[in-house]
Amino acid sequence: MEIQPRQLIVTLFGLYARAESNWLSVASLVKLMADLDVDGPAVRSSISRLKRRDVLLSSRFEGAAGYSLSQRSLDVVNEGDTRIFDRRRATVDDGWLLVVFSVPESEREKRHSLRSALTTLGFGTAAPGVWVAPGNLERETRAMLDKRGLSSFVDIFASQHVAFEDLRSKVRSWWNLDELSELYGDFVRRYRSVATSFASEGVSPAVAFEQYVPMLTEWRRLPYLDPGLPLTLLPQGWTGVTAEELFAELNRRLGGPAREHALSIIHP
Repeated sequence: MEIQPRQLIVTLFGLYARAESNWLSVASLVKLMADLDVDGPAVRSSISRLKRRDVLLSSRFEGAAGYSLSQRSLDVVNEGDTRIFDRRRATVDDGWLLVVFSVPESEREKRHSLRSALTTLGFGTAAPGVWVAPGNLERETRAMLDKRGLSSFVDIFASQHVAFEDLRSKVRSWWNLDELSELYGDFVRRYRSVATSFASEGVSPAVAFEQYVPMLTEWRRLPYLDPGLPLTLLPQGWTGVTAEELFAELNRRLGGPAREHALSIIHP
């Protein structure tokens, strides 16, 4: 996966700006991105793109120029914390969540918003207009659809699969498990050596930052593609488990030192 500068910027805001009243100065953002080998022109171009997309807003604090996440983006980042850092994998006993929606033609833009929201939550498509996810996502699903003003178009059902096809084969048709396995495998191949080297040598704050922010940027999309499907329904030796364990180890080892380095730039 090629990581774009704008993705790194969003990660920086998610990690470090929220504790700073959702604000980073232009100077500190440029310095943090320089430590990630992204030069000033690329930072400015990425910021302009994020502002046009209403991800970042220009703001000043104590006379200094800077940026904040828009409220919409801040909500998305806040919603992602549990999914990224503390996801619980479902079991078959959790059952399934079915979402059925019908959107009138006069509000067809809501159809796109619904599909986008359900995809973000990790739902698979069981049939046209019928989306499925593990049952333990009920609270998260209800909260997101309600917050986005989409609940009036949706019915949500808690269900169990009772017949007729093998559920493992259905899961494979609802989600692209081959693609997921490849993405997890790429993550493991890219970062296993990082974990090994730091386990034997320790890590300085600056080096931790250089490794941690890109690693988290690459990882944070994976829990949305895989909603934590039950292991009993996945191929044996599922690479997602190895990737989850590797991410947890890297987060534990690098997260603290990386924050120490970031704060030394934010508060010189």
